[in-house]
Amino acid sequence: MALVSAIAVRPKPPVGPPPSEADLRKAALAYLARYAATEASLRRVLERRIERWLRATATASEAADEPQAQAAEAKRAARAVITRLAAEGLVNDATFAESKARGLFRAGRSRRAVAAHLSASGVDAATVHDVLHEHSGSELAAALVLARRRRIGPFRIGAPDRQAELAIMARAGFTHQITKQALEMERTEAEVLVAKLRR
Repeated sequence: MALVSAIAVRPKPPVGPPPSEADLRKAALAYLARYAATEASLRRVLERRIERWLRATATASEAADEPQAQAAEAKRAARAVITRLAAEGLVNDATFAESKARGLFRAGRSRRAVAAHLSASGVDAATVHDVLHEHSGSELAAALVLARRRRIGPFRIGAPDRQAELAIMARAGFTHQITKQALEMERTEAEVLVAKLRR
């Protein structure tokens, strides 16, 4: 006797309304409580939330026009939320860029790497330029942080391998001039610069 097993198909749960402006503000504040963000990165977070709602709506319903219009309206609401948060000082690209740049230099990142990171985070070119100008003296110390971590230049143990050391610094984005200064510096002076960067 053949046993026939019936698989019960669960009905899909109803999809709620699109995220309202209040929902988006609440989501934005929850995100900002956990992470530093730029206006652009916060907009991406909120738009992903809206896109998830739209995908859920598309699988639950055949009618596509109304959800698309609702999603477009929700995206406009997300932009309004971000504009208000920026006006309230809760999102500030310049503050984000300053803090992130300081941390990246302390971690041994070059100006090029810092600029690339800030740009990828949505910081505009003028703000990136201003922040890098404020930290113009930090790149040599950042190169020394990398040198200490990799035990090269003033922190090397054993015989120098000049080509390997140059390659390490070049891959990290440091200019030839900064690399030369860092690799040729005395250890005591290098330690002072690294300590000053970390204050």
